[in-house]
Amino acid sequence: MARTAPTNEPLLEEREFRRSLRSWYERNGRELPWRRTRDPYAILVSEFMLQQTQVATVMPYYQRWLERFPGFLALARADESDVLHAWQGLGYYSRARNIHAAAKVVAQKFGGQLPADLSLIEQLPGVGRYTAGAIASFAFDLPAPIVDVNVARIIARLTNWQDPIDSAAGRSHLWETAARLVPRRGAGAYNSALLDLGATVCLPRQPRCGDCPVRTFCRATNPAALPIKRSNPATILLTESHTLARRGDRILLEQSHSRWRGMWILPRLSAAPAGLPLLRLDFPFTHHRVTLAVFASPGSVRPNDRQRWFLLRALAALPVPSPHRRALAQLLS
Repeated sequence: MARTAPTNEPLLEEREFRRSLRSWYERNGRELPWRRTRDPYAILVSEFMLQQTQVATVMPYYQRWLERFPGFLALARADESDVLHAWQGLGYYSRARNIHAAAKVVAQKFGGQLPADLSLIEQLPGVGRYTAGAIASFAFDLPAPIVDVNVARIIARLTNWQDPIDSAAGRSHLWETAARLVPRRGAGAYNSALLDLGATVCLPRQPRCGDCPVRTFCRATNPAALPIKRSNPATILLTESHTLARRGDRILLEQSHSRWRGMWILPRLSAAPAGLPLLRLDFPFTHHRVTLAVFASPGSVRPNDRQRWFLLRALAALPVPSPHRRALAQLLS
């Protein structure tokens, strides 16, 4: 039976809580490839890939990435085009540019060896508070707290937190509680256990409280109602018009300078022409839902300085964002 307590009262029996969680994790922890290594580079790669992407999606990309870029120095020397090509399909391409920039910093400032220093890890491009704590604890076993959506949900329920977790007070509560609970030794295993608890037991809508190894420490009176969040912004609907220009075995592409900076996309149109498009394709993007509308080329085409003709057989080697690659596959089939 869950017991209630004021949300500002510290958790009791923290040592017993950690022991129960660790014991459960030793029996039930997920087998993940990045847990078989303490290599800081491999762990950093996994954490960048796992930002906003599910574990099942990341798994095949992770191993291919390590084979293509086996360390900080190899990644730092790579062309941005190669990095974006290796990343395509994972989405949120700013992560690819950030991991490339982070590798250059490690190569230039630290000789290709990531330092076991949380404050220095936090200074790397694309590394926020959670990612820094994850790398520090998983690679170096430093007692760094982590708070992602899974951990936030666990802490909100453990403490029966009744205010929005995405408010300033809510974020402060989550990080302060996480910092208090993380052990000085064995932080990597502890943080892994928290993540697995949230991913497999302390689920968002239907928590498996009967299977929870730390249920005796939980103060939530209605776990399924927690955590509380502020309302999400409305989804913005956009339509983006592009053209398909082809000459025999060549196709015209444009190098993006905005959302997919550095990647190759179908040439943009300033406005949708009259008539029906060849293809409509919907895809989500953060708080947007975008309709990609592709129209036939209006006769002769004069490429601008961002556009180039490519042989069709060269497309596989180009960094092309997934919506445009899907559109090309359908239009050229």
